Amino acid sequence: MPSEPLAKEKHDRRALVLKAVLLVVMVLVSFVACFFARDLSFTVFGWPFHFWLASQGAVLAFIAIVAVYAWAMNRIEAEEGRDEHGPRGDAGA
Repeated sequence: MPSEPLAKEKHDRRALVLKAVLLVVMVLVSFVACFFARDLSFTVFGWPFHFWLASQGAVLAFIAIVAVYAWAMNRIEAEEGRDEHGPRGDAGA
């Protein structure tokens, strides 16, 4: 059992790094991209690109961030031998 706390610590560190990176991306999307969006003055499908970036692009980026987080956490947990039913793989039976 001595390896279990070490594995948990490794998992926590990787999860925290993932969360920190995705939080930085979220801040960049919500503040930096929207702040400089008005400088992008060309049209896409009849709409100004800065309007699309500020109103729709940020929402799509946040959905992508959630999808990346779910995929990465599933991969981290799979590398550690965990699944959604616990460490033994049984559903409580």
